[in-house]
Amino acid sequence: MATIQNTAPNIDSANTTPSSFESALSELEGIVAAMEAGHMPLQDALDAYKRGAVLLRQCQDTLTAAEQQISILDANGLRDFAPESGSETED
Repeated sequence: MATIQNTAPNIDSANTTPSSFESALSELEGIVAAMEAGHMPLQDALDAYKRGAVLLRQCQDTLTAAEQQISILDANGLRDFAPESGSETED
């Protein structure tokens, strides 16, 4: 009889917030990989799914905030970069 190894990611603190977008994304990727492996006991899979949902929402919120900041910056006059030619002189 084969034993099922616990391959669940570390989900000790389901309510803790990762310190950055990158750490949240990294943890989310780990959860997805572990779940895709298909070797988690049901309760671990449920816990991982819940944690993944929290992380996904955090990542989406962070990206939405970044998009809003870009829209504000763009509305305030950002334009395509056109380097000035150093060979031309003005009279």
